[in-house]
Amino acid sequence: MSIKVYNSLTKKKEDFIPIEEGKVSMYVCGPTVYNYIHIGNARPPIVYDMVRRYLEYRGYDVTFISNFTDVDDKIIRAANELGEDVFEVANRFIEAYHHDTCALGVREADVHPRVTETIPEIISFIEALVKKEYAYESKGDVYFRTRKFEGYGKLSSQSIEDLRSGARIEVDERKEDPIDFVLWKAAKEGEISWNSPWGEGRPGWHIECSAMVKKYLGDTIDIHAGGQDLTFPHHENEIAQSEALTGKTMANYWLHNGFINIDNEKMSKSLGNFVLANEIIRQHSAEVVRFFMLTAHYRSPINFSDELLEGAKSGLERLKTAVSSLEYRLGESADFGELGDWNERIKALQERFIEEMDDDFNSANGIAVLFDLAKEANRYLREERTSKEVLQAFLSLFNEFADVLGITLHQQKDLLDEEIEQLIEDRNQARKEKNFALADQIRDNLKEQGIILEDTAQGVRWKRG
Repeated sequence: MSIKVYNSLTKKKEDFIPIEEGKVSMYVCGPTVYNYIHIGNARPPIVYDMVRRYLEYRGYDVTFISNFTDVDDKIIRAANELGEDVFEVANRFIEAYHHDTCALGVREADVHPRVTETIPEIISFIEALVKKEYAYESKGDVYFRTRKFEGYGKLSSQSIEDLRSGARIEVDERKEDPIDFVLWKAAKEGEISWNSPWGEGRPGWHIECSAMVKKYLGDTIDIHAGGQDLTFPHHENEIAQSEALTGKTMANYWLHNGFINIDNEKMSKSLGNFVLANEIIRQHSAEVVRFFMLTAHYRSPINFSDELLEGAKSGLERLKTAVSSLEYRLGESADFGELGDWNERIKALQERFIEEMDDDFNSANGIAVLFDLAKEANRYLREERTSKEVLQAFLSLFNEFADVLGITLHQQKDLLDEEIEQLIEDRNQARKEKNFALADQIRDNLKEQGIILEDTAQGVRWKRG
């Protein structure tokens, strides 16, 4: 069996064939760090963490890169409003991002490059595009000649004129053509900037990912992924820049996850209908949020509601109960049941799980197999005599599936005293930095585990509830 991947570039499912046998290069567009992530922003890291885990489960060595946009108009605006510098704002929200995504079971990337750490490579990239006449300087800005790149529009499947009207492009006398997009922005007074061959300035949004992909993964990569909203213009522009420079395919497979909706409308900060991830984590727990996200296929939209999250919580508890019952029975001393055909049944469920997940990382169907595994386990536990070998086989398969999905099906163990003290120290530091959302989240997470904090004049005291 081979993994089938829906490629946004070709609009069809294709056999996944990596550039180098046994290895996968994967780049996922990360956040612009000017605020806490909302629940919609949390879907890509969860989804592509699952994809990464499944590829590893199937034996691939995955190099996983995900960036941070740490200088941008939105970050500069936030810094001005807060009376801070860009680095302070970016660092705070990068830390908050790591805290939220870690809680959601997302493993860190092999590298999390930042724009501000990639300026030399970005400038070199733009210089090469200018030399090849794919880019030009105008009053300190540098623009990409969109029409010169013959393949422009192939990802979003629109003509140049369709893209022009869809982008609502304003007339700009600095451009040769209204559809040209910026690679380098001339510095405005008081803004953070870097020296370049075109004067003081900073990168445009799209060029950063092209430069980072080339720096960390090479000219052509296996998988490039991100939210559906990045297809145009961001990913379309990445393709144009990268392929104009190298003459090679930028990525062989493009993956795009669907939106999260509230009342069937896309969740976004601009619409004002967003809910912060850390708020949802406090209300429903991080493991429930992750499980909920994976109960739908990654390309499908998800309707968000408290009722659906409660349903996901109930489902997760059913799975945990099955695992807990298996562990309890395994611990009993009298245990000499016949094997029967149970190992074959368990093996068949493993094969079904792989078959479903091989079909474009279908975590929804994978979870359905997980529930079937729980049904079989509960049926086995009704046997008068059980075999430790079969019990262990059930538990091993639960662990396999849970690891791919990034969830925990074992009952949580009590925190050690030193772990509690470290979390309290993290909370104190967050409060010093006026990161009250993070401080509240740590307090609430401790409360969920029966740890009660008391703020006193002598400092923070804690007790087990």
